Amino acid sequence: MVIGGGPAGNVAATVASTLGAEVVVIERDIVGGASHLLDCIPSKALIATGGELSELGRARIMGLDATGRLDIAALRSRVAAIEERLHRSVVEQLESQGVRLLRGTGTLTGPHEVAVQTDEGIESFEADTIVLATGSRSRIPTWAEIDHDRVLTTRDAYPPPEIPEHLCVIGSGVTGVEFAHMFNSLGSEVTLVVSRQQVLPRKDPEVAAVLEEEFLRRGIHLLKGARAEGISRTDSGVTVACEDGRSVDATHALLCIGLVPNSEGLGLSEAGVTAVEDGTIPINRHCQSNVDHIYVAGDLSGKLPLSSVAAMQGRKIAEHLMGLYTLQHRHIDYDKAASAIFTDPEIADVGLAEAEAFADGRKIRVTKVPFATNAAALIQGDPRGFVKLISDPTTGVVLGGSIVGRHAAELIGVIAVAVTNGLTTSDIVDSLLVHPSMSESLTDAAS
Repeated sequence: MVIGGGPAGNVAATVASTLGAEVVVIERDIVGGASHLLDCIPSKALIATGGELSELGRARIMGLDATGRLDIAALRSRVAAIEERLHRSVVEQLESQGVRLLRGTGTLTGPHEVAVQTDEGIESFEADTIVLATGSRSRIPTWAEIDHDRVLTTRDAYPPPEIPEHLCVIGSGVTGVEFAHMFNSLGSEVTLVVSRQQVLPRKDPEVAAVLEEEFLRRGIHLLKGARAEGISRTDSGVTVACEDGRSVDATHALLCIGLVPNSEGLGLSEAGVTAVEDGTIPINRHCQSNVDHIYVAGDLSGKLPLSSVAAMQGRKIAEHLMGLYTLQHRHIDYDKAASAIFTDPEIADVGLAEAEAFADGRKIRVTKVPFATNAAALIQGDPRGFVKLISDPTTGVVLGGSIVGRHAAELIGVIAVAVTNGLTTSDIVDSLLVHPSMSESLTDAAS
């Protein structure tokens, strides 16, 4: 039994079925994952549209004269079509493997028992193994009353019926900066409320500085050191009040301040599963909860809230529960997961960070190469950003890296493979990469 059909659940189901298991997947929202298909994918689609508008703005330096106009109806249709295509592909894959899909809400009624509430009534199952992959939802603080009109969650913004005239984005983590960039690209005036002294507080300060500079160049207002404490409706929109007395008047407010795991109502106590105060369920290296036959994956596990991590957890769960790897095999190393932020310029990183290494007193070699020296970046008219590579000064083993610039989300894959497999800087240098290409800067950084 798999409760939750997002990236973790559908991969666990597909792989387990391929290995011979009888699998039932329960999903109450959308197969493919609400957070994935209704949050992550639409936001990236809107960012891509904003990117095309930005490209039109850069057309003149490419020797072109171009104009562009945003068509909201066509944009909404495009986003819906992408969601439906990805949803259908997941459903077809599961069905082709003989996985049974149940639309409803699953609840544990015992260590091996699951009750499913569907439109037709309650159906009960007994399962050898249960996988909990119910995902998460936006965190809504007590001081914010969501009306889905002027005060929005991320789910309300793909896109809203109209592009906000002035949007106040509360939260400057990954989601916040992506939305700030996205709506600015689509024509909104944007104010970003930054609770600390830099956007992306958990990222490399040099990386954050490049994004802040670009935001300011684009006209995005940064309200630093401001922690929101209230949102009130006004005749013209909203007022966002901060703890230090500052406030922002805008037409709309968007909350981007974290996620809450969907663990309530799962019947964890009935099955003997232990959760912690924030609602996540601790897991071991096999993604097992404190009850061996009940596995946990995705945001519910409290690990990195990335679709790629959830999918990998699903695969590892299926392999483990089917007895494929009961002894030694490669476990998930969450410290080596690559991640990206789809702003303009893009940001991506993997592995050990420079600040983290210095905080631990670890000796590292840091090399940084700007894209301003890269032929492909100059040809494309976008030399912003850099490649930063972290390696062991004695062995040359690649420990991590950060990339800011065009196609950073794609380029980080090379460093991720190196970090995961213990490759050295020499391994990158000895690779014959394409010329001219942005990837040449990886070779330069490894030299």
